[in-house]
Amino acid sequence: MKQNEKIIVSKILLKSYSITELAELYQRSIKSMKTWLKPLQKEIGPRMGHFYTPKQVKIIFEELGIPGEAHVIPDSE
Repeated sequence: MKQNEKIIVSKILLKSYSITELAELYQRSIKSMKTWLKPLQKEIGPRMGHFYTPKQVKIIFEELGIPGEAHVIPDSE
């Protein structure tokens, strides 16, 4: 990391999320989110109604990474 770079860390609440809410967190379309989750369906299991449970969301975050997880933003010159 360079001297003038900033690190931003987002805190995401581990709670029930709909596919739409997950897509918003990851800044992707619903279609992209479904594509990302398809290979994980066996591990995640079915949604409860329209929502993934906190336990399922934890698996999603572990597999896809936490949305907005620490990333480096170069300092503008």
